[in-house]
Amino acid sequence: MPALLKAFLEQVIRPGIAFEYLANGGTKMLLSGCSARIIVTMSMPTLVYRVWFGTHGVKCLSQSILNFAGIRPVRYSFSGLIQRTDDARRRRFLTEVETLGRKGI
Repeated sequence: MPALLKAFLEQVIRPGIAFEYLANGGTKMLLSGCSARIIVTMSMPTLVYRVWFGTHGVKCLSQSILNFAGIRPVRYSFSGLIQRTDDARRRRFLTEVETLGRKGI
């Protein structure tokens, strides 16, 4: 995960913004009802990332950070071999991501 994204999450996922501590020792999720989409581009084939690595990076982000704040559902979009991709395929992926963003899913 890029350092800029980590810094953003550190500022947003904090007490009073994403959650609050309760008197009984629990936490209240303040972002319940929100959803997220994680978009991952990589230089390896997507199938290798899913099978060999088990998508551990997105699972960690989803379960440890976003779900903790109440953000559910978390959806994913993957694009592999992005550096070796021709311009037409790259444009199709960007169009797909833009369409998902406009639909809010």
